[in-house]
Amino acid sequence: MEAGLFTANNVWMMVCTALVFFMHTGFAFLEIGLTRQKNTINILFKNIFIITVGLLLYYIGGFNLMYPGFEEGSMGILDFAGFGIAAPEGGMTAEYASGGYTWWTDFLFQGMFAATAATIVSGAVAERIKIGPFMIFTIIYVGLIYPIAGSWQWGGGFLSTLGGEEGGFYDFAGSTLVHSVGGWGALIAIYLLGARIGKFDKDGKANAIPGHNIPLATAGVLILWLGWFGFNGGSVLSADPAATSLVLVTTCLAAAAGGIGAIALSTIMYKNMDLTMFLNGILGGLVGITAGADLMSPNEAVVIGLIAGVIIVLGVALVDKIRLDDPVGAVTVHLICGIWGTLAVGLFGAKAGGQQLIYQLTGIASVGVFCCISAFIIIFALKKTVGIRVPEEEEIDGLDLAEHGMDAYPDFRMD
Repeated sequence: MEAGLFTANNVWMMVCTALVFFMHTGFAFLEIGLTRQKNTINILFKNIFIITVGLLLYYIGGFNLMYPGFEEGSMGILDFAGFGIAAPEGGMTAEYASGGYTWWTDFLFQGMFAATAATIVSGAVAERIKIGPFMIFTIIYVGLIYPIAGSWQWGGGFLSTLGGEEGGFYDFAGSTLVHSVGGWGALIAIYLLGARIGKFDKDGKANAIPGHNIPLATAGVLILWLGWFGFNGGSVLSADPAATSLVLVTTCLAAAAGGIGAIALSTIMYKNMDLTMFLNGILGGLVGITAGADLMSPNEAVVIGLIAGVIIVLGVALVDKIRLDDPVGAVTVHLICGIWGTLAVGLFGAKAGGQQLIYQLTGIASVGVFCCISAFIIIFALKKTVGIRVPEEEEIDGLDLAEHGMDAYPDFRMD
């Protein structure tokens, strides 16, 4: 490969890495905007902890757990290439990764994905979880659970070989391997944690607990949309003009359609134009297209996005109906739309077909069972030992003062 092309590929991957890193700003803005101001410091602390410890854990062992180099004939479930990272022979040249990027760029790009799984959980458990147990959960979930699940497909494990040489399960950029991994963890966490005080009446009716800064939440969604240019665009693993352009087009169209689908159904059902539904519809469209962004035509991307937007409205209602409290809609956006996006690979695009749909269902079920069992063991153990929920008085006063001894808005204190 020409040195110039190799350099261009690597630069594109580094730009995408920066965009995915910037997504953590979007997550932070979205989460604090959709929750009450008395918990702002707590949410920001969790987000900063996730990205810092996530990168260190991915360096210590996560990268080699996710890309262990499964030996031929192995079951493709669990392997480990050792602690730390060191560039292999050819790792800094065009001999590595077909000239798409260097070993170091590969590590950093994949490391940015790793922390996202715990960030998804952070929003779902906001406003009532103890900071210490959450930090322990993050270390285990990001350090072990995420890379093991990822290795089953991206690391050459059993999901990638279901169909033999033709390939099996397909997840281009992580509708299942990133988003639903976080979504399953979030689902188990909010089940074991319980709802916030005042979220549900005695008869089970859900009460709205408005976020304190919707403009900030809106900025967060726009930042996330921008970051998805790197999330999906970088998953091409090179700067190939045709592939990257198609992926960015399908990603943007699905996001736009997701927003329109959500606000249309929300307006019909609730007789008002709810901005938060609009915002989560955009995110649902982004998550929905992520599994097959490189396989879909623009028309198919719009359909996938529209359906994801409808799922957002129905999913939020379902989560409330079963009395689960998810302040930012993480379960609906990342889990339910992640499942939809993964199934869409078998229904639309270049791989559509009954056999592929079976592969997709197998991947969803495998990752779902593994993540649910793992998350339950971790969180249940924490609940029975150190406890996972703050006392009622601290929840009422806000986690900023109780957990951190500081206030994000000292001159504008209110509940």
